[in-house]
Amino acid sequence: MPEPPTAGIPTPMPGPQALDAVPRYAEVTVVCAHPDDESFGLGALVHAFMERGARLRLVCFTAGEASTLGTRPDLALRRAAELRCAATELGIETVGLLPYPDGALASVPLEELVNEIVAAGPEVDALLTFDHGGITGHPDHQHATSAAVAAAHHLGIPAWGWAIPEWIAAVLRQEFGAPFVGRDAADLDLTVPVDRSGQLRAIGCHGSQLLGNTVPHRRIELSGDTEALRLLHAPAPVPPTPLRQ
Repeated sequence: MPEPPTAGIPTPMPGPQALDAVPRYAEVTVVCAHPDDESFGLGALVHAFMERGARLRLVCFTAGEASTLGTRPDLALRRAAELRCAATELGIETVGLLPYPDGALASVPLEELVNEIVAAGPEVDALLTFDHGGITGHPDHQHATSAAVAAAHHLGIPAWGWAIPEWIAAVLRQEFGAPFVGRDAADLDLTVPVDRSGQLRAIGCHGSQLLGNTVPHRRIELSGDTEALRLLHAPAPVPPTPLRQ
């Protein structure tokens, strides 16, 4: 069970929580900035979409070579191998690891990233990415989300953003001093029950990013057995065909 928040931090709303299944899609593309984003953040939701019958592909824009965790000359190669391991655990069938600059993804024109997403799966039914604000405020996360939303608009499909409740973000801000972005309950579109077994195995693949990094497990501890989603882009409804007179 999640530990109660520290005194003075907002607590979850009392009473029973309405739970929703993730929508059912045939093809879902997961969009993220770095290897480990698909596991540390999105992993339980990726698994949930897979359990609902979706075929999964991943577009990861950088190799995470600028990480300050586990710095070593071959870090990009190591993180690529970790990503392949994690994708297997999560049921992701196709992995696209792109060579954009870690830590400077925002310098890449948005249209270029949108083209990468569209090329990865033009027949995709939905996109899954981070919420606006990138959860941690990381500029790479935010630019990846902007690209996913723009690609969803281009393709005429939904873009779902993984979000965290504000009370959890507040706990994480206080404990880790990072600018976590949370959402009030009214701003969350779905609260989804999740099985974390695949996510936890995938997290274990990312050994280079786990040494001394307690944030992922603390966030999961607080979230318990649910995750939240926001609908970042909804396709426009098709207008009805006029009846002939």
